[in-house]
Amino acid sequence: MRGVLLCFLLSLSLPAQTTLVRLGTLVPKGSRWDEILMNMGQEWSKASGGKIELKIYPGGEQGDEPEMVQKLRIKKLQAVALSGAGLSGIDPDVAALQIPMMLSSYEELDYVLNWGDAGWIHFFTKQPASRPDDIRRMKLCVLQGDTATFQLYKINGFLPVSLAATDILTGLQTGLIDAFQAPPLVALGNQWFGGAKNMLDIPFAQLVGATVISKDVWDKIPPPVQKEMMASARTAGVALRDEIRKTEAGSIPLMQQFGLNVVHADPKAVAEWRQLAESIWPKLRGGAVPPDLFDQVKRLRDDYRKTHPGAAVARAQ
Repeated sequence: MRGVLLCFLLSLSLPAQTTLVRLGTLVPKGSRWDEILMNMGQEWSKASGGKIELKIYPGGEQGDEPEMVQKLRIKKLQAVALSGAGLSGIDPDVAALQIPMMLSSYEELDYVLNWGDAGWIHFFTKQPASRPDDIRRMKLCVLQGDTATFQLYKINGFLPVSLAATDILTGLQTGLIDAFQAPPLVALGNQWFGGAKNMLDIPFAQLVGATVISKDVWDKIPPPVQKEMMASARTAGVALRDEIRKTEAGSIPLMQQFGLNVVHADPKAVAEWRQLAESIWPKLRGGAVPPDLFDQVKRLRDDYRKTHPGAAVARAQ
């Protein structure tokens, strides 16, 4: 079952008469992602006979992801659509789904994780960069609240700067940061690439995502309506996944029309990044990622590669 709508055991409560579900998200207003969430809200209203209204606050109107999670806890929001960075503030085990360079394709991603995703994370930099040492000289944005990633970069010689996603563009413009990581669609949708017009063509990790609704709100909804809402959420999740994968490749040429430079990593650079990523794995396993989850991800990945030898050839090329 795809984890598009997850109900976490949060200590939240709403008055019995409340039917308004306020949902915060960073997805850009007017984007295809925003449209799909609005369609989901229409389906929720239909399933409940108009008794449930989903009000969406896109584009970081309710703050960055850690701030929205806090608003969820104090009942200012009843739902949030989050990336893995925000989800880690609810359940740190989400780090198991975003291990650097563990997976190499959407096929592996679907086989191992079976989650919603927002595309492959790439480095965007002010100056062309292809090797780890190139980016070690830059001030690299790490999303605020992602302490584990911040520490990993720091101990590996990088210069991480903790910053809210809503402040990335300003940070690039003022020189507070020189680089950030994001899927191409996210960099395009938020116009971040305008401040860092070099993209390294190595997919460093996948960005997973999910929509979270407070359990107390969910428990007030009649089971038949819950069932229909879950079905609508799954449909929205599949639509988001398919839309992202269909348009991700096209987003890069579009950014190139506006000055994006795609930096090609030669085999030596790829090997350096892989060596760095795999040197981080032992720190992740038992640290940010529980050992059993780390081992399960790696085992499933290896199972896929054993049964799909052609995929291994494609990676080698």
